[in-house]
Amino acid sequence: MNSQTLPKLPTIDFTDKNLKPGSSSWIAASNTVKCALEEYGCFVAVYDHKVSLELDNEVFHVLEELFDLPTETKVKNTSDTPYFGYMGQHPLVPLYESLGIDDAPTLEGARAFTNLMWPAGNEHFCKIMHSYSMLVSQLEHTVSRMMFESYGVDKYYESHIGSITYLLRVMKYRAPYVGETNVGAISHTDKSFITILHQNQVNGLEVQTKDGKWIGFESSPSSFVVMAGDAFLAWSNNRVHSPHHRVTMSGEEPRYSLGLFSFQKEIIHVPEELVDDEHPLQFKPFDHFGLLRFYYANVETQTECSAKAYCGV
Repeated sequence: MNSQTLPKLPTIDFTDKNLKPGSSSWIAASNTVKCALEEYGCFVAVYDHKVSLELDNEVFHVLEELFDLPTETKVKNTSDTPYFGYMGQHPLVPLYESLGIDDAPTLEGARAFTNLMWPAGNEHFCKIMHSYSMLVSQLEHTVSRMMFESYGVDKYYESHIGSITYLLRVMKYRAPYVGETNVGAISHTDKSFITILHQNQVNGLEVQTKDGKWIGFESSPSSFVVMAGDAFLAWSNNRVHSPHHRVTMSGEEPRYSLGLFSFQKEIIHVPEELVDDEHPLQFKPFDHFGLLRFYYANVETQTECSAKAYCGV
């Protein structure tokens, strides 16, 4: 009998009250984060002391309310930036529907989206989305700081965070009909700096390892998948891995998930400290949203890493 088991995504606990910069637990967690992002490109963060079970339940309740709106309302979610607006009814991924809340960690961003969907207002939805996004953005700050410190470039951290903007994508994957494809999302890498994914109890996310194996992920209310995007890979001079991932649906229940994506508003440079004889410069300075538009324009034909194609040396 074959007892070989697939590897599991690393799990890192962020609930330790002693997890403060400079502490021994911080340094240990930072090393684990660095190893996970270099080897897998992602890890599971346990983060239940910030996002309570009550808030988690409310998040998925208001998402059902949002996706129950008429399609003619949801398509008002438009953007000049690729992948920032409404997506749905695509023949390649008929199970998938999503909307984008730009600048969701700010009250202004959450309210602008809310008022677009509910012109008469929906203060509860606005409050829940804003609270969730703000708390998860704090996790993104922590992971970024740990990585900058681990690479010895913490002097750049404050300017980096000061120039970050966020997109919260909310996603629904309906259950497939009999004989229909079970593909919820095709294999892809993210173009973000960091992505933080969270889902309801319906599993489906799969991450590809460097040797081509697909790892499933068992969700829980306290679990958040922290994933490096192509921009992080380029900034790190190819030290960080940006993993392919996909969604495969099974069962009869819809899957709801949220992805908080961080984007850099300023030109991204590889820190000079990350360039040496063993790691020659691999990426030219680049515009993050330019990378996103480049990917959008070439998505049908692109085979290599979009960052390498866009700004590789």
